[in-house]
Amino acid sequence: MEESAHPAPRISIRQVSKIFGRHPSRALQQLREGRGKAEVQRDTGVVVGVYDVSFDILPGEIFVIMGLSGSGKSTLLRLINRLHDPTRGSILVDGEHVTTMGARALRQLRRSKFGMVFQSFALLPHRTVLGNVEFGLEIQGERKARRVERAMQVIETVGLAGCEGSYVSQLSGGMRQRVGLARALAADPEILLMDEAFSALDPLIRGQLQDDLLEIQEKLGKTIVFVSHDLDEAIKIGSRIAIVRDGRLVQVGTPREILASPVDDYVSAFVEGADRTKVLTAEQIMQPLRVSAHPKDSPRALLRKMERSGFGGLVVVDNARRVQGYVDLAQASAQRDRDVLDRATWRAQPTAGTDAKLADLIQRMHAEGSPLAILDARERVVGVVDKNTLLAALAQGDTHGPPHEPAPAGDGAAPAAAPGAPAQGEPAQGEPARGAEPAVVTESLPARAGIIEGRQP
Repeated sequence: MEESAHPAPRISIRQVSKIFGRHPSRALQQLREGRGKAEVQRDTGVVVGVYDVSFDILPGEIFVIMGLSGSGKSTLLRLINRLHDPTRGSILVDGEHVTTMGARALRQLRRSKFGMVFQSFALLPHRTVLGNVEFGLEIQGERKARRVERAMQVIETVGLAGCEGSYVSQLSGGMRQRVGLARALAADPEILLMDEAFSALDPLIRGQLQDDLLEIQEKLGKTIVFVSHDLDEAIKIGSRIAIVRDGRLVQVGTPREILASPVDDYVSAFVEGADRTKVLTAEQIMQPLRVSAHPKDSPRALLRKMERSGFGGLVVVDNARRVQGYVDLAQASAQRDRDVLDRATWRAQPTAGTDAKLADLIQRMHAEGSPLAILDARERVVGVVDKNTLLAALAQGDTHGPPHEPAPAGDGAAPAAAPGAPAQGEPAQGEPARGAEPAVVTESLPARAGIIEGRQP
C-alpha cells in the first residue's frame, strides 16, 4: 500500500462559521442564500465573524491568514484553539475534534499543543524577562530549576541572552515582542498562533523579527499560524497564504500561486504592487541549457556548435553536467588550429542554486555580471538566467506557464556581444539596425556572453 504524498494535516478546519450575537441560525440562512456580511448584520443585528471556511494546515509550515481589518482573520485564528467557540463546523488538531472537547481536555490541549503571541505583547510589567518567559511553565506546575533552565534556553534562542534580568519597561518594542515569542516557545508547543505579532513595530525591527522567526522555524520545525495584513510579510515568511474577505475564505495557495493566479479581482487588487523579487526563484524563471561546450571539444568543434546554434559563446559543462567555465567566440577563433582549447583562456562562470530568489539573483548579477548558470542540489547545471530573463520575469509577473522556447538555429538567430561588451553606443552583434523591426528576444544561454537568440514576431 502506497504512503500518502502529503502528511496528515496538523489542523483541519471544516465548514466553520462564527456568528456573534443572537439568532445565528437566521444569519447563517441568509449567508447561504448569498447575502453579504454587511446586509446580514443590518438585518439581524449579529456580527458575522467567519462563514463556511475550510482548509488544512500541514505540520511544520508557516500558514499565514491575511485580509483587511474586519475580514475575520483574527477570529479564525482564535477558533483554532477555541478561544472562540464555532457556531457551526468542526476543528481538528492532530485528528482530535477540538469542537467537542470538554473544558478539562481543552485546557490540557491548549497547554500541551499551543503557544500564542499577541500584537500587544501582553507581558507582566512587574516581572523580569526571565519571569515572563517562565510564567507559562509556572502555571503548568514545573519545578523552579526546570523552569529557569528552559526559560534561559529560549531566551537565548530569540536573541535576548543577557537581558533576562531586565524589566519590560526597560525594553524596546522589538525586544518585548521577542519576550512574548520566548514565552510562547518555553512550553515547547507544537503549534504557535501569532496574531499580528509584528504589526505594531517599525519596518526595520519588523523585518529583523521576520528573519528571526524563519531562523527559529528552521531550527525547531514548529507549525505556525500567523495573522497579518501585510502582503510582503506574508510572502516573506509564509509557506502558504489564506486570504479572507468579509468572513469568507477567498483563496489558499503558496505565495507564488497567489501572485501568479489570483482567483478574482479582490485578490488581484490585494497583491498588486507585491514585491515579486522575494517570491520568484531561479528555477521558475531560468531558461534551459540546450547547447554547451565540453572540456575536450576542439576549437573547431566549438566554432561549429556556435555557428549552428547562432550563439556567440558557450558554457563549458563536463560529463557530470558540472560547470567548468565559459568560452566565447573570440577565444575559440583565436585557437582554431589547436587540438584542444587552452583551459587558461576559459572565463569563470558565476552560478546560483535553483532556489535562489529573484532579489538575490539581481544582486549577484550586479556584483558578478551576467549570466548566471543555475545548479541543482547536486551542483549540476540545469539552466541559465541573464539580465533579459530577469526583466522578463519582472514584467511578465505570471511565470506559472512554461518558459519561452528559444528560437531554432537558423531562424534569425545571431550572436550578440561577447563578454567584453561593445563600446558605448556601438550595437552588439545581432542587434537590429536602427529603424528595423525589433526582435522578440528569448534566452536559453548567457546573453551578455553572446547567447541571445532573436525571433521576428
